[in-house]
Amino acid sequence: MFAKEDAFAKIARLKKERNAVILAHYYQEPDIQDVADFLGDSLALSQEAAKTKADVILFAGVHFMAETAKILNPTKTVLIPDLAAGCSLADSCPAPLFREFKAQHPDHVVVSYINCSAAVKAESDYICTSSNAVRIVNSIAKDKKILFAPDKNLGRHVMKQTGRDMLLWQGSCIVHETFSLKKLTLLKMEHPDAVVIAHPECEEPLLAEASFIGSTTALLNYAIKSEAEKFIVLTEAGIIHQMNKSAPEKTFIPAPPNANCACNECPYMRLNTLEKMIQALETMSPRLDLPENLRLRALVPMQRMLELSN
Repeated sequence: MFAKEDAFAKIARLKKERNAVILAHYYQEPDIQDVADFLGDSLALSQEAAKTKADVILFAGVHFMAETAKILNPTKTVLIPDLAAGCSLADSCPAPLFREFKAQHPDHVVVSYINCSAAVKAESDYICTSSNAVRIVNSIAKDKKILFAPDKNLGRHVMKQTGRDMLLWQGSCIVHETFSLKKLTLLKMEHPDAVVIAHPECEEPLLAEASFIGSTTALLNYAIKSEAEKFIVLTEAGIIHQMNKSAPEKTFIPAPPNANCACNECPYMRLNTLEKMIQALETMSPRLDLPENLRLRALVPMQRMLELSN
């Protein structure tokens, strides 16, 4: 174990030696957020991964995010601190089952949320994030049928925003489905001056309670710019670190889960640690690689997303 300051210094030295960049998601623990070169949501991280000049990308996030970086940067070495850092949403859409489902609906355009495996991306026509899902769907001709995967809650929200009737894969995120409507109602009674903000991966009854719905970055920006001084935050609690840093005069309350646990923290995101990041840079492993034919197939819908997001 390293002292925090020693760990930061060691990471800085190893980054320089390896010509490495650290990309981290907002759902990482605060220390990892603070040591990252670039912090963002899935869209911003994809854009940053696509343009980095570093030789090595250390991705402090989950497996599908590191895969995305490799899809966009085949010549870069992509490291992930812990290969076990998966994603419940990606796991809810196994590629073999998705291929069968897609084959049953050959007349549908496939839009897949970025929270899926490279194999599912390769079966898709477009990739989207929560930041740009509405824009991506709106770009598709009105006479086209759409299959949206894997998140049913985001899909349902996009349907409301676009007026499109989409066929939804029934996947979900364990973190965003754990929030309790009953506990949220009690929390609102306790803090009547608080504004509820929510990520669209939350279930519909919870989204109905929100004054603002948006991606992780959109939630952060809204909280910073809003005149309100208190917020109840319906997404993974890691984002509150950045909210507190960006608007220290405001109060941010994490929405409570059903159980009496820290279930509003993603267990996969929290597998990453400073110590594992140091080890990854020292040993240049675990390394994320993809078969080239799979990477090329997954690249096509990713490029479509990035072009539509510029």
